[in-house]
Amino acid sequence: QVQLVESGGGLVQAGGSMRLSCAASGRAFSSYAMGWYGQAPGKEREFVAGSGLCTDYAGSVKGRFTISRDNAKHTVYLQLNSLTPEDTAAYYCAAGNLFTRVATMSPSYWGQGTQVTVSS
Repeated sequence: QVQLVESGGGLVQAGGSMRLSCAASGRAFSSYAMGWYGQAPGKEREFVAGSGLCTDYAGSVKGRFTISRDNAKHTVYLQLNSLTPEDTAAYYCAAGNLFTRVATMSPSYWGQGTQVTVSS
C-alpha cells in the first residue's frame, strides 16, 4: 500500500513558476514509476509527466515542466515553468508499475490532488 500526498499548488500569474511535491509513504518507493496528471475543469484527467525506467512528458509541457524524484526522501517533484492559463488544473500524483511506459501506465495509487491556478 502506498499513500501519496501532494503539496505546493496555488495561484500564480502567467509566466510564473511553481513546484509541486508528492510525498509517498509505504514501502519500496523506488520500485514504482511515478507520474503527474492534470485535470482541467470539465475535462478528463491527462498524463503530464512520468518518471520510471525512463522519463516522459506530455507534448504540451515538454520543455516547460520537469519531473524529478528523490528516492531517499520518497518524494517526487514537478517543476512548472512558463505557466499559462491553460495549465490551470488539479494536479494529481500517482504510482504505478515501474516496468510499463509511464505515459500509458495505469496507476495503482493516487494522491488527493493539488490545485494550480494560473491567472492571465
